[in-house]
Amino acid sequence: MTTHTSPAATTSLSSGSPKIAFIGAGSVVFTQGLLADLLAFPELQGAHIALHDIDAERLATAHGAARYIADQRAGSGGSRVRVTAHAERRAALQDADFVINIVQVGMRAATRTDFEIPARYGLRQTIGDTLGVGGIFRALRTFPLLRSLGEDIAEVCPDAWLLNYTNPMAMNVQYLTRATGLTRVVGLCHSVYWTVHDLAQLLQVPHEEVVYRAAGVNHQAWILSLEHEGNDLYPRLDALIADDPQLRRRVRVDMYRRLGYYPTETSEHSSEYVPWYLHHAEEVERLRLPVGAYLDIVDENIAAYEHTRDALAQGAPLTVEGTMEYAPQIIHSITTGTPRTVYGNVPNHGLIDNLPASGTVEVPCLVDALGVQPTRVGALPAQCAALNRTYLSMNDLVVRAALEDDPRSIRQAAMTDPATAAALPVERIWDLCDDMVRAHADLLQPSLRATLGH
Repeated sequence: MTTHTSPAATTSLSSGSPKIAFIGAGSVVFTQGLLADLLAFPELQGAHIALHDIDAERLATAHGAARYIADQRAGSGGSRVRVTAHAERRAALQDADFVINIVQVGMRAATRTDFEIPARYGLRQTIGDTLGVGGIFRALRTFPLLRSLGEDIAEVCPDAWLLNYTNPMAMNVQYLTRATGLTRVVGLCHSVYWTVHDLAQLLQVPHEEVVYRAAGVNHQAWILSLEHEGNDLYPRLDALIADDPQLRRRVRVDMYRRLGYYPTETSEHSSEYVPWYLHHAEEVERLRLPVGAYLDIVDENIAAYEHTRDALAQGAPLTVEGTMEYAPQIIHSITTGTPRTVYGNVPNHGLIDNLPASGTVEVPCLVDALGVQPTRVGALPAQCAALNRTYLSMNDLVVRAALEDDPRSIRQAAMTDPATAAALPVERIWDLCDDMVRAHADLLQPSLRATLGH
């Protein structure tokens, strides 16, 4: 097995004392989960947690929640964690060893726009954060933030690892590495972990005993092998699917039956990355696709934030639960030298042979004191690589639009997107892009605010 590493990747930290900057810490529920994971490691209980957000109320809530979690995790010895809150980003980044990016540019209002305008054109979306018109414009309004964040990191903490959770993951990582030149960038997502976890439950085998390998692109990677005690679990999965008609009413199961490899994202996500489902009302019904589901998720996240804010104000206890996210595991491994494998989104520098070199791929990564070291997978099954190439071609056009100040590439990306192309004629795609540009203009870089007509 060969590895691809960044130059001078060794990180030297005194055990337990890294500085970890949270950018977008006002995403309080996610921040809470990450902190619960981080501070569950005794070796990290001397860390400095630096929180940044541009929303003062959310920053204060995140600060209060972080202090509460630090006290809860400290046990009888008392908390050694230092928690600071910063309205100014560079102060949070100063001397950071790790930067966790969880920013959502535009928040609920922008997300509603991502759904409501395409819906007027008859375009169905479920999550809208990875591909499709929603993914395109989420990326375009995030790129200016990523460029300025990358520039700050290069100046004030150039040796830090940037751990990105902000979607659209693959586009953001591609843009970050191209626009800023940073090399210590890893995109993190829980989809591989939870796919295998849920398959283990379905197959009634202990998750910790399952041996697996996955690769592809974020939200459309593939379980290439799945074994328990040396036995292939795919035949057991086939038998379960054959016996259960309800299982066959899931998009990812339908894709698995036809492609031969199980995809690593939920059915509502997976339906958006191919042309076969959302455009057809009968398929939406057959596969029980929740059109517009992400809007409900956004409202639930706001309600969870408000619950945390109000609980802190009243002195009520908070629920402190771990999330099994990769960022805390990476930080622990680099800080302590403990080796482990995670799945990361990184530039495809020879990692997957039959995907574009310019794209961002999701592969197993060894993590230890040397940093995050992606492993070479080789070639994907041809049918899986074919879908991934379409995905990455669309990504490339969106990144090109921003890097080359080319508004035509936005429309060409939408034309290339499988679900959009299946639903709309080309003139309507251009009209839709014009409407989206108008709606998001204040969040886009100036060169991309042009409307082009047909």
